[in-house]
Amino acid sequence: MKKYNVAIVGATGLVGQELLDTLEKRQFPIETLHLLASAKSAGQVLMFNQKPVKVKELTEDSFENVDFALFSAGSPISEKFAPIAAKAGAIAIDNTSFFRMKKDIPLIVPEVNGDAAKNHKGIIANPNCSTAQLVMALKPIHDEYTIERIVISTYQSVS
Repeated sequence: MKKYNVAIVGATGLVGQELLDTLEKRQFPIETLHLLASAKSAGQVLMFNQKPVKVKELTEDSFENVDFALFSAGSPISEKFAPIAAKAGAIAIDNTSFFRMKKDIPLIVPEVNGDAAKNHKGIIANPNCSTAQLVMALKPIHDEYTIERIVISTYQSVS
């Protein structure tokens, strides 16, 4: 089985930790794992597959030989570093809102439009959490009856 070099940008944050846990639970085939964060978080040690992995500071040189770069460190970080990752040859998968409405960036929910990811130019976006769940529920209805319009309001807690 092919193994991949993976970077998690924002590895010490809550979503970064969840990405790390999900990769571990799904036994994603990882050759090398790069945990990236701010200078303040650099040096921390996180566990992956029962092995310690040292967090490194995110820099413009962080994406050499990276196949996939998972971004969840805020829109300003994605805006600056996702294009750098893509230029270095990685597929940048962004979990922030920055690329969600950009014309040439596919907005992907794998269970709904996963094939659209084939048309990426190095960066893939995903919708926010409430939208991703909603479109998964609506897709079979749309496929059967063609939804023409839907209005959704969400109210998310600050806490």
